[in-house]
Order: sequence, then structure tokens, then C-alpha cells
Amino acid sequence: MIGSAHHRTVEPVGTAGQSVGELVKQASEQLSELVRDELRLAQAELAAKGKRARIGGGMFGVAAVFGLIALGALAAAAIAALSLVLPVWAAALIVAGGLLAAAGILALAGKKEMGRAMPPTPEQAIGSVKADVHEIKERAHR
Repeated sequence: MIGSAHHRTVEPVGTAGQSVGELVKQASEQLSELVRDELRLAQAELAAKGKRARIGGGMFGVAAVFGLIALGALAAAAIAALSLVLPVWAAALIVAGGLLAAAGILALAGKKEMGRAMPPTPEQAIGSVKADVHEIKERAHR
């Protein structure tokens, strides 16, 4: 098996006394078994990669939660710093307003990007396929 970590030894087949039909049948069986083994290897590899992807996704989720907690702590620190020169309520209002403004800007930018992504069709690939079909038709008519 080329390119795989799984190696199999294939017993040499003696051709003495075997017909061509038997040899073809034997080769076909060996090829089928080889393909099945490769598929099992690919399945095992994908399962292992899927497990790692799930673990990585979980770690990203935990990192996002920690990031939100840190953002809350930074907001509290900003409020505490502003409360040295302003009443606490005013400091909290200013920080909340800044966070809402940032959220609004990010939401508008996200909406714009989503608009660019819709409709979710591969327009370049469709155009390329249409061009290929047109070229094939042109050559067929020559």
C-alpha cells in the first residue's frame, strides 16, 4: 500500500497449475481486500482527527468564555478608573455606551460581510463550469 502506515505482505502466487481465470480472480480478491483495508485505515484516521477537532473546538469555547470574563473585568476596571473623577453611575454609563458603540460597529461590519457571502453559491465555479461547457460545445460543432 503506497503512502500508508499499514503494511501487508503479499504472498507470491505460483502460476504453475493455475489458469488465467484463477489468477485474475485471485488478483481481484487481493485488490478488493487492499481497498477495504485502505478504507478502514482512512476511517480510523478520520475518527482520530475528528476527536482532536472536537477537543480543539471545546478549547476554543472555553477560551471564548474566559475572553468574555476578561472583557467584563476590563469594563469594571475602566468604570473604577473613571469613578475617580466622576460619579460611579456616570463612569458606568460611559463605559456601557462605549461597549454598545463597539458592538454596533461590529454588528454592521458582520452584516456587510454576511451580505457578501449570500447567496451561498460558488459563483466562480459555476461560471467556470459554464465556460467549460460552452468550450466543449464549440469544439463539438467544429
